[in-house]
Amino acid sequence: MDLRHSLRGTGVAIVTPFTASGEVDYTALENLINFQLNNGVNYIVTLGTTGETPTLSKEEKKDIILFTYEKVGNRAPVVVGVGGNNTYELVKDLAGLPLDKAAAVLSACPYYNKPTQEGIFQHYKVLAGASPKPIILYNVPGRTGRNMEASTTLRLAHEVPNIAGIKEAANNLVQCMQMLKGRPDHFLIVSGDDDLVLPQLACGMDGVISVAANCLPKLFTQMVNAGLAFDFAKAKALNDQLLEAYSLLFAENNPAGVKGFLAELGLIQNTLRLPMVPLTHESQQKVAAYLKQLS
Repeated sequence: MDLRHSLRGTGVAIVTPFTASGEVDYTALENLINFQLNNGVNYIVTLGTTGETPTLSKEEKKDIILFTYEKVGNRAPVVVGVGGNNTYELVKDLAGLPLDKAAAVLSACPYYNKPTQEGIFQHYKVLAGASPKPIILYNVPGRTGRNMEASTTLRLAHEVPNIAGIKEAANNLVQCMQMLKGRPDHFLIVSGDDDLVLPQLACGMDGVISVAANCLPKLFTQMVNAGLAFDFAKAKALNDQLLEAYSLLFAENNPAGVKGFLAELGLIQNTLRLPMVPLTHESQQKVAAYLKQLS
């Protein structure tokens, strides 16, 4: 499955907005989808870690997926996050979630268990065999506690049908270059590190699944598009405007940072589900000051 054309550019790991009482805020979610697509984002990734999926019920996940399909329509592809550390429970999820309209499934490496590289390989091999849609690997060792090495990624890319790409968030440019050198032609490689996107595009990556695109979609996608066009003078000038935002977005945790930005923009209520809490007052003031000077 070749995703390098359909998912080239900027994907957004969309947040899940909540009302003040903690329910999913579907009005805000629709506004967010429109805000991002109207400002140049190429595709929507729902139920990623940024969407606070560990705190969502199975019914909420199904409802969010269906709502996202409906509101995105034919304007852009939708990628659905289906990840966890119980391989066979994920097989059940792949069968039970409404994935018929998904372009792909994004699945994070198993967290906490800290499997070996062979365990990671076998985990994804089972998921790929069970998934009705192509699998995009997600390597994020800062959250999972285990790095998926380039050799494992390339083994999956070459040996396992239905493994179609990777979101790479190991904050390691050398590892990215190793994957880019050895990948099959069809294999999508996108960034999961907003602050490294510019040099990663220079190395040949296909785009990004971004947190920053939630709240700064126009500026961020302009930077990505310039990088994909190898106009690095323009891309650097745009990225320079974003550097402080990258720091603020992840100063405390994700998605508290991006929800702080979105609340400041008036797009959502600044509500998270425990154990996540909103930004401190001091950090929120810094977000407000940044957005004020940006405008």
